[in-house]
Amino acid sequence: MRTLIVNADDFGLTRGVSAGILAAHRHGIVTSTTVLVTADVDREQLAEARDTGLGLGLHVNLTLGKPLTRGRSLVDDGGRFVRDARRAAAAADARDVRAEVEAQVARFERLVGRLPTHLDSHHHVGLYPPVRDVVLDVARALGVAVRSQDAAARMRARSAGLRTTDHFFGESGPGAYWSAARTLAHLRALPPGVSEFMAHPGRFDDDLGYSRFGRQREVELAGLGGPAARGAASALGIMLGTFAELSGGLPR
Repeated sequence: MRTLIVNADDFGLTRGVSAGILAAHRHGIVTSTTVLVTADVDREQLAEARDTGLGLGLHVNLTLGKPLTRGRSLVDDGGRFVRDARRAAAAADARDVRAEVEAQVARFERLVGRLPTHLDSHHHVGLYPPVRDVVLDVARALGVAVRSQDAAARMRARSAGLRTTDHFFGESGPGAYWSAARTLAHLRALPPGVSEFMAHPGRFDDDLGYSRFGRQREVELAGLGGPAARGAASALGIMLGTFAELSGGLPR
């Protein structure tokens, strides 16, 4: 059996991004998203995401904007997160990381009314110590799944007793990854087991003007968010799911 979770990162980053994610779920193969709770998330869009059955996880953020806590090791002189994930993790005190991650989980629960389906991280900061150990500890305490970007991350997660996918596909760079052609090629070549496609679909808006990955989100929206992708997944017998199934059902 081949099961696929298509997770759209960055829900809440801007209204346009959230709108694109919702459209990609309604019309395409996006099944899951992770919420950036440090952003000013639109409550109506978040309610729509929950009501449509879209899987909702937490996008742990230590690299964009401002923290929810006062961890001094997490911020620069201006009180903002350090945008470089490696630098941010190297400077971070594990106690500050834990307080911030737990604060983000608590805010997610207040906003959504339940636990996240899983944890992943903005700019993959969760791959680097001490952040990765804190994220695994928090996920284990919550009883939720985690993202595994590579074999080493998968081994760490499973050694910690956590559920995760068997395979991971997706990149984030100067160009859009999930073009229509690449989406169809990956669907045809999908291996047995549970796979995650990490994606960044969205609709470009003025609030994305700062981002070098602004317009590319619309390319991924077209590649993942339409009937061609949905029809291909169905024709290939691919089961679409969320991280909730990995965690043993719907979150509490």
